[in-house]
Amino acid sequence: MEDMTATSRENGALTVGRVAAELGVTVRTLHHYDELGLVAPSGRTAAGYRLYTREDLARLATVVTYRRLGLPLEEVAALLRGDGTPTEHLLRQRDAVRTRLGELTELARAIDRALEASMNDRPATTAELRELFGTGYSEEYRAEAQERWGDTDAWRQSQARTSRYTRADWEEVRAEGERATRALLDAKRAGLPPDSEAAIEAAEAHRMHIHTRFYDCSPQFHESLGRMYVDDPRFTAQYDDGYAEPGLAAYVRDAIAANAGRRHG
Repeated sequence: MEDMTATSRENGALTVGRVAAELGVTVRTLHHYDELGLVAPSGRTAAGYRLYTREDLARLATVVTYRRLGLPLEEVAALLRGDGTPTEHLLRQRDAVRTRLGELTELARAIDRALEASMNDRPATTAELRELFGTGYSEEYRAEAQERWGDTDAWRQSQARTSRYTRADWEEVRAEGERATRALLDAKRAGLPPDSEAAIEAAEAHRMHIHTRFYDCSPQFHESLGRMYVDDPRFTAQYDDGYAEPGLAAYVRDAIAANAGRRHG
């Protein structure tokens, strides 16, 4: 053991076990490389133990690098049979790394596309709904709504539909609802009365958004919702404060009432 240690210190050579530990490979792997003629330890201790010299270690590091890049041993052997200068090997390693990076980058993109498709096919989570709707969504409101309307057909129909909505579906729902409310807001800011053609059309779009996305919403049921927008301060704040337009909730209520009156009449 003293002879082995002294020789290693003297010429920088290492035993098979030490090399395996430092390069993160097994002794069996090193023996396999030796059998194939890829890298053979060329040094010897005074006691006859085989050692990897500095030159052996440089060649072995090249083999290990190529293998970690996924190159088969036959290709590694072919590369080693080429110009054996360190510069040439480094250039070939760089090219191999760049090729591998390109393959891995494309693989990562493919995984991202598959992941996105997978996420789009599942129902949206509570966290995603909070992210999309902000203060317009809360578990407290949902629990209160269930307590008030949980026994109604409208609630059951809404739950049956929305339970399957993905994040992409909810993004569309949010955009549609925003367009309907914006149309009412534009009509009010233009000075049009709630029973004007533009306001009534916007109110009907608001009703159809609910009717299509959530539950069957008749003009009369829609009218009751319009009254709630004013009677419940939280809904009033969503309209008046959320759009920085005082009186918007009352305007929406009146436009809905005008639309219901026209369709009922």
